[in-house]
Amino acid sequence: MTDNDKPNFARLRELIKEFPTTPGVYLMKDADGRVLYIGKAKNLRGRAGSYFQPSADLMQSRGPRIAELVTKVSDITSLECDTEVDAILNEARLIKDIQPPYNTRLTDDKTFPYLEITTGEDFPGVYITRQPSLQGSKLYGPFTSVAELRRVLQVLQRVFKFRTCTLEIDQHNQNRRFFRPCILYNIQQCTGPCGDKISRQEYRDDLKRFRRFLESKRSVVLKQLTEEMQQLAADKKYEQAAHIRDEIKALHSLADRGDVDEHVQPELFAVDPAEGAGPTGPDSRNTHTRPRSRSG
Repeated sequence: MTDNDKPNFARLRELIKEFPTTPGVYLMKDADGRVLYIGKAKNLRGRAGSYFQPSADLMQSRGPRIAELVTKVSDITSLECDTEVDAILNEARLIKDIQPPYNTRLTDDKTFPYLEITTGEDFPGVYITRQPSLQGSKLYGPFTSVAELRRVLQVLQRVFKFRTCTLEIDQHNQNRRFFRPCILYNIQQCTGPCGDKISRQEYRDDLKRFRRFLESKRSVVLKQLTEEMQQLAADKKYEQAAHIRDEIKALHSLADRGDVDEHVQPELFAVDPAEGAGPTGPDSRNTHTRPRSRSG
């Protein structure tokens, strides 16, 4: 940092003192108001302030691009989020829309990860991919980090219980009732469509709520879910209402469950689910459970 930078850094530090200490997204701008860089943080004030400390050696700790970036920053703003999970999702949306020049992991890499939801299947799957399908899927992203996207996906799977396996599941195949779902069903992280544990319509309703969460603010989704739950209860569809009630509780507790550094369990599939938990019934030789290959 040069002597000419110090007054500007002091002014930026004063701005950052007003930032909350909650999760969120920060935007660094030049003198013309152009967004140069977008980042996310578990603690907005702490993370944003770390760039402008007099003793910070950014060249050593973060490399020449970031060291160059901070000399061009004239303003910095923040967007507070409910959880770190929300911050990661919002960071991806903003980078995609604004395309800041210093978010080099997106602009320099040949490929970057997307969240893909298949749309042409009886029971759509949710996957991370670097090679999105040209048709038959809904894409979200791109994201800056595949590791962070994996952690976020695991957190959200505990709420919405979608499948992430690559089995081909035919709703008309009667042998589904003999198939034993994998461990994700047993720990209530998947509703087990492979084992006929949920109807096609109920599963697709869950996926609709998941997509609404990805595309809307969490408060909007919670309001919609509450209204849906109340209507189901009024119609005496108590089991379905209870299912949505559990989703609402999980979303409310996302701040506790969604710490992507502390509260995420490791990958569970040491073996393919079709090999590790196979069919169990008397007519189990001809089942629907053929794994498909996917890029990731």
